[in-house]
Formats: sequence, structure tokens, C-alpha cells
Amino acid sequence: MEEVMQKYLDKAEVLIEALPYIQRFNRKIIVVKYGGSAMMDDELKKNVIKDVTLLKLVGFKPIIVHGGGKDISKWVSKVGMEPKFINGLRVTDADTMEIAEMVLNRVNKSLVSMVQELGVKAVGISGKDGGLLKVKKHECADGDLGFVGEVTEVNPKVLYDLLEKDFLPVVCTTGYDENFETYNINADDAACAIATEMNVEKLAFLTDTEGVYQDPEKPETLISELTVSEARGLIRDGYIKGGMLPKLQNCIDAIEEGVNRVHILDGRIPHCLLLEIFTNRGIGTAILNDNEEKFYTE
Repeated sequence: MEEVMQKYLDKAEVLIEALPYIQRFNRKIIVVKYGGSAMMDDELKKNVIKDVTLLKLVGFKPIIVHGGGKDISKWVSKVGMEPKFINGLRVTDADTMEIAEMVLNRVNKSLVSMVQELGVKAVGISGKDGGLLKVKKHECADGDLGFVGEVTEVNPKVLYDLLEKDFLPVVCTTGYDENFETYNINADDAACAIATEMNVEKLAFLTDTEGVYQDPEKPETLISELTVSEARGLIRDGYIKGGMLPKLQNCIDAIEEGVNRVHILDGRIPHCLLLEIFTNRGIGTAILNDNEEKFYTE
């Protein structure tokens, strides 16, 4: 009997620990950039959608921004084409763009369906809808990337309208240039641009890494909270390399443009979003402004 009672008490403690965070972020907008391995594993996908749906039901205003890189590569290969990359960015010719848009829309509607199965109204859109994302061609010194776009303008009216009507927006990352040509957009860049334009409370990146490390070779050096100055120092001193470098730079830019906090989380960990946002310690890395008070306690 005591063991059963303790089990219930432990559950109550979890809820009590979450209470101040629910109060602080009630009715606040949070952008979740969804990508990486968490999009390829059905169980992880369900966990992510459950997390975002719970955020919505306890008073947050979440927006999901997603890519579909691995799915796009799979379908490009299926039709007999070879995926090509320059500096980590997909070379997107006209045929690849056509495949990418079809795949992204397919992924988008599957996520909408999963959200609605949990009793929350969702609407799937692309950056083309309502003029949400305007782009220019991304110029690369090492070669022509084709139809890869760089965000030049965000018009978030469609997102505000959906949030006001109590919908959960799910955004896939294509956009128009000034000639209404369709471009594929890096999902990290799109999420950062949307979060910045809307001055959101939180921007969360779901990735394939646990967060930012002082030394990537030593898992125990995971940093729970990082100010912009500290993040710049890690970049300057050469600690940040590979795909984390542009991601962390995106985080810094977002904070300096008005986003309250940015989180880098391992999407492979079940319910990482809830653990990071609703617990004192968190499990990923939170980036914040130099003058912000740190939340986490030892």
C-alpha cells in the first residue's frame, strides 16, 4: 500500500514542479522546430506530437515548423536520382524541388492528422500560404544550390489568425520569391525567422544531439543554460563544430532579435520537450540573453 501511495505522490510532485512553468508561459507562443531522427521513428513521432498537444492543452500557443530532409532523400533515390549536397545544403534542381514539395506536404498532413487524433484542432500550411515566408535564392560560393531559398520576409498574419481561432499551426518550409517561384528553405532558418518576427517566448530545436557541450568528446560537459556571450565564446574558442555551429548561431540571432529563450533538445529522448520546459533542471541546453535570470537549480 505504501508503495502505491508513494507512486501517486511522485506523480503529484511532477505536476507541482511543472506548475510555475505553466503559469509563466500560459498563453505564450512557442515555436517547435521538428526534425532529425524523431521524424523517422513512429514511436518518437507520437511522443513529440503528444508533447506539443499537451503544451497546447495547458495554455501554451505552440507552432510546429518542420522539414523532411531524410524523407526527401528517400524519395529522390526512389525515382532514380542521386541526392546531392553542398556544405550540408541540398542541391535542389527543378525535379528535386517538385519531389521535395510533394514530400513536405505529405509529412505536413500526417502531422496534422496525428494532432487531431489527440483532440486538438490543427491546420497544415506551407510558407507559401498567406505570404508567410518570402525568400531569395540562397547564394553559395561553392556551387549552385538551385531552388534553395533564404528567408527575406516573414508575414505572420496567417499564424496569428490560426492561433486566435485556437488552431495549432503546422508549417512546412517552402516559400515564394518575388517572382512567385517556389523554393525549399532550411527548416532551422525558417523556424528562427518565424520565431524572431513573432517575438515568441520560446524556440525549441529538436535535434539528434543532447545539446551543447563544453567538450563534445565528454558527455558530462553538457551545458544546461548558456548566455549569448558564453555561446559566442564557445564558437570563438573552437568548441562548436559541424552542424551545431549554424544551429547555435541561429539561436544567438533569435535571442538578439527578441526571442526570450531558445532550447536545443535531443528529439530521440521520449518527451524531451516536456522534460526541458516543465522540470527544474531540464535535459537539453537553453540559450538566453546575458541579462536574463537563469531558471535551473542544482
